Formats: sequence, structure tokens, C-alpha cells
Amino acid sequence: MMYHHLSVLIGHQAAKYGDRTALKYRDYKSEEWKSISWNQFSNYVDLSAHALVSLGVEETENIGVFSQNKPECLFVDFAAFANRAVTVPFYATSSPSQIQYMINDAEIRYVFVGQQYQYDVSFKVLGLCETFKKIIIFDREVVRDPRDTSSIYFDEFLELDREFKNKATVTGRTNRASREDLANVLYTSGTTGEPKGVMLHHSNYLDAIKANDARLVDLSDKDIMLNFLPLTHIFEKAWTFLCITKGVQVCMNLVPQDVQTSLKEIRPTVMCSVPRFWEKVYQGVREKIDETTGVKKQLMLDAIKVGKKHNLDYVRLGIKPPKWLHLKYKFYEKTVFHLLKKTVGIENGNFFPAAGAALPTKVAEFIHSVGVNIITGYGLTESTATVSCTWKTHYEIGSVGKPLEGVEVSFSKEGEILLRGGSITKGYYRKPEETAKAIDKDGWFHTGDVGYMSEDGELYMTERLKDLFKTSNGKYIAPQALETLLVVDQYIDQIALIADQRKYVSALIVPDYKKVKDYAISKEIAFTSMEELLKNEHIIQMFEDRINTLQQHFAYYEQIKKFTLLDEPFSLEKGELTNTLKLKRTVVAKNYADIIDAMYPD
Repeated sequence: MMYHHLSVLIGHQAAKYGDRTALKYRDYKSEEWKSISWNQFSNYVDLSAHALVSLGVEETENIGVFSQNKPECLFVDFAAFANRAVTVPFYATSSPSQIQYMINDAEIRYVFVGQQYQYDVSFKVLGLCETFKKIIIFDREVVRDPRDTSSIYFDEFLELDREFKNKATVTGRTNRASREDLANVLYTSGTTGEPKGVMLHHSNYLDAIKANDARLVDLSDKDIMLNFLPLTHIFEKAWTFLCITKGVQVCMNLVPQDVQTSLKEIRPTVMCSVPRFWEKVYQGVREKIDETTGVKKQLMLDAIKVGKKHNLDYVRLGIKPPKWLHLKYKFYEKTVFHLLKKTVGIENGNFFPAAGAALPTKVAEFIHSVGVNIITGYGLTESTATVSCTWKTHYEIGSVGKPLEGVEVSFSKEGEILLRGGSITKGYYRKPEETAKAIDKDGWFHTGDVGYMSEDGELYMTERLKDLFKTSNGKYIAPQALETLLVVDQYIDQIALIADQRKYVSALIVPDYKKVKDYAISKEIAFTSMEELLKNEHIIQMFEDRINTLQQHFAYYEQIKKFTLLDEPFSLEKGELTNTLKLKRTVVAKNYADIIDAMYPD
């Protein structure tokens, strides 16, 4: 297969697919999904590319994109690539201080914004950034500040060169585009320290696309993809570029909270996500089973049992199941499993990649048992997403699959995963010292993740090197392992383990407030507020019993001895979560210092 440079990819796809639908998005005025054909996609990219020249954008210049998932994000991306310019995406929820830092660090002149929040934040920092010159607004509903005399709307931007007067300039730049051009600077939100701009060149994307295409052999132009994660996230961005390369129809979910509705309206065949999405699916089904009684409940339990034997004991290993088992599975596939998947909106599923955190074993086994091809993997921004992933057969539960073609994996003496290859970043933007720390003299990128490789080449990730706790008794604790297990419990929404330099392990737990409230009502426990309810001895005992059951297989020194139930969740606003919703442990430790200290009386 020909893998076209991103600067010319959309034009090639338009020549191949013409008026076939390339993109879909929900129009919130009409509440309908609108289609954009490949020809229209290509035309928008061309208009945007020429408008960028009229705006004054130079080759290799950094352009900011601060928006939720919208088709315009892709128009700007590919228009920039046609001009050999670089796009720098910002998370839609980024704070003014984060935006100010990134604009100054990348010396950005032009920022494309999505909705009112992004505009307000950008206008707020406009006068605080020396290079920042103009805001281009995607959404016409955005109300500009009365003092704003420079911003323009995206439709006005497109009119800057509708006659293509800059054609010679754009064509010349596109002809000069190469694999070695910088494509993106992706700022990691960072669980510690200030953000670092990961440099991803076109060579990184092209090598990643080729390697993923060789592994995900069933992905084709017959697939329909729903954007779930923000396009700022490398997993979604690289996945979207792969899908566009394969001619997949891309459906863009603008509002994250609407994803459940979007799933049922689009009914995608493919969608990448984080494990938390599948944990919620698992919890929902388990809850449904618990509420069911009699024959119906027995049927559901038997279906899962049959599915587990059929898919994990046979199909997973590439072995043909016995005829009786296969027939029974097919019956459940057309009845119980089809209904279950239809309820979520994934009954047309081909496969669903998931990465970003560990997928609990119970959840993985359940998802495979009901016939959903979940593809687990491991990757980082610095590796252009996927380092390794499983496929539909010959995978191991708990592993993150085998490394992709072209990705070398090694291990340090401490077990840290080291990477080398065409999809691995060349370093951090304007941070030579940070780059030197991360990439050694032999070209190995140090991931900060600890893992190992099995004899048959399966990669296993065990913990983050920086997240390892050392108790005051000298015992090392890997918090993710227990956190991943406990967060599957229906009553636990978020959890943070505490152990570093402490006598024993404790935990801050954010309950699922609705489930706890329902439990209290069913047990006739009186309460006037959630704060009061979470201090009730019966509720605390219920959590203690559930935690002890779940953690019994862990070593005694790894088990939670004390915990506190919080009446407010960890949040982005309080700085406790990164933009990818990973826990900032140092911030949590600071914000809850008094509560934590109370769990360690002298």
C-alpha cells in the first residue's frame, strides 16, 4: 500500500473516493449528523492552506489549535502540513496559565479556537504573549469581546484566498515537504513539572501508520469510526490519521459527555478509547445481571460462561471450538450478546483499541467473552502512540501485545522499558537537557515505565517508575496494580493510594455517589448530605468489606489498611488530574495532606 505524506494525503483520498462521505459531525442546531465528502474535505483543506499564506504563516511556523473535536481541526492540520507548517494542539480544557506557557514556549502567532471557553481563555492571554497575534474562531456562536479588534471567524478566514492567488506558494511548499519536516508539537500535560513539547515529525507518523496497518489488518474503507478521545491526545490523533489513510469514515464527537448518545446514533465499527470506558460497560452489565432474577439471570450467566470458554479457551488461541460449543455460542451471540452490544451501540463492531492505562483482567475477560474484539496496547506521546498491541487471536490477557514492526524494545537493569525506531520522537521542543535525559547515547528512549517481555514476545507493563512508592519499612509498592483492580468495583469511581515513606498503605476513595445513595436507601440508612453519609459506619464497613475481598491476593504489605471516602471527586480544576485524566499524585498529596495525615496517627 502507498502511504502518502500527510501534506498531500487528503487530495489523494479525494481523487480515490470523490463524493463518498469522509467526515460526519453533529449539528447541534438541527440535532442531525452532517456529512462532509472527501471532495469537500479536500476543498476545505485547500482553502485553509491558501488562507494560511494570506494570513502570513511561514514554513516551519507553529500554529495553535485550541478546540474540542471538530472537522475544522483536521482542515487546519492538513492545511498546515501542505504549507510545511506545524500544528500545536491544546486540550480544550486547558487553563489560561497552561495556554500562556505553550504559546510562549512555541512562539505561536495564530491560534484557532473552538467554542466560547477556548476563545475567552485565548483572548485573556493575548496581551500576555509577545508573539500572539490573532485568534481564528471555528464556532460562529462565539461572542467576541468588545475590545477585540483582531479576531476573525473561520468562514472569514476561508475567504482570505478563495481565488487561490497563493497557489504557487502553497504548491512550492508542498513540493518541498519531506519526511523530516516537523508535523506536531504535542505538549504532555505532565504528572510532574512543567509541560514538555514532544516533537513528532512526518517520519514518525508515516512509520507508525505503516506499522499499525500491518498489525490491524482488518481495518478498511468499509469501517466507520467514532472519535471518542480528544484529537489533542496522541492516541486519537495517530488513530485518526491511520483511519483517514485507510479511507475509514470518521465521525467526530464534539461534546465528550454525549459519547453514549453518539455511539447509539453512529453505531461505529471501530473506536479507540481508554480502559475506563470498558470498565463502565462492565459495571453496567454486572449491575444489570445483579438486578435480574430467575431463568433470565441464569441465561445471562450461562451466556458469559459459554462465551468465555469459546472465545478465550479456543478462538483466542487460534483453535477451532467443538461444534456443540460453537453452536451454543452462536445462539447467545444472536440473542444475549447482540442485545447487550446494541444497548451500548457497538453491535456492528469490528475491533476497539484501548490504551492509556491498565485494563483490569476481569474486564478484559468479560469483554472478550461477549464477543467484543478489544485490542489492548501500550504507547506514549513520544512513541507516536502504539508501541505494541494485541490482535483478535493469539493474545494473552494482561499483556499489551507484541511490539509493532519497526519498534525495538529493550529493558534497563531496573526493568525500565526502552524504545528505539522510526516512530519514536527525536526529542522535546527547545529542551535539549530534557531530551538528553530521555534519549541515551545509543538512541534508546527511556519511557519511565517498568515491564518485561515473555518468551513468546508478549510485552507486559507493570508500573510507572516514578510512581513506585517506598514505605518507611523499605517495601516497594506499585499503586497502579491495586488501583486498577479496585476501580472496577461498582461503588468506586476514583482512587488514590498513599504509601510513600508511610508505615502502611492507605487510600483516598471517591465513591460512585449515586450507587452509595441507592445502597443507603435500600438499607434504610438515614442521611441529610453526602458528607454525612460517607462518614456513616455502615457505609464505611461496606467499603471495607469490598476492598478486603478484592485485595486478598495482594501481599499483606501491599494491602490498604485505612481509607477515607471523599465527598468531592478529583478534578482538573483543582490540578489533581492531567488533561488525560491521570492522577497527579504530588498535587493530591498536597491538597489532602490533613486527611492523609489523619490516617497515620503517631
